[in-house]
Amino acid sequence: MVPKGTCQQVVAASLCRENLWKHIKCLHLRQNIHLGHSEANNQHAQWLLEISAGATMDNNEIQVPQSMVCANLNALINRIYSGIGNLRAQDDQYFLDCIILCPRNDEVHDINEAILQ
Repeated sequence: MVPKGTCQQVVAASLCRENLWKHIKCLHLRQNIHLGHSEANNQHAQWLLEISAGATMDNNEIQVPQSMVCANLNALINRIYSGIGNLRAQDDQYFLDCIILCPRNDEVHDINEAILQ
């Protein structure tokens, strides 16, 4: 139990107490393999590094390139999953290539429901 703990704290506490814990090896991501090595991807990676260093902030605001802006969730889904209606059952690679990352886990369910609709 973690009184008033966050989801991350509860998961961390429960994993450490698991009998399998001694067999678990923690791996740390050091390189984004999904991000290819094209010029556009390298520029995007550089932009992310600049954000993390605070270099792209203007009056405590991050300027997001217009090409990355979507008006609403449906526009985002249509942009990421534009070919979803033409899939066959075996097209698993499509979903590996087209993903939406969520800043919070409680948003995942809502986005998945919208995609399935």
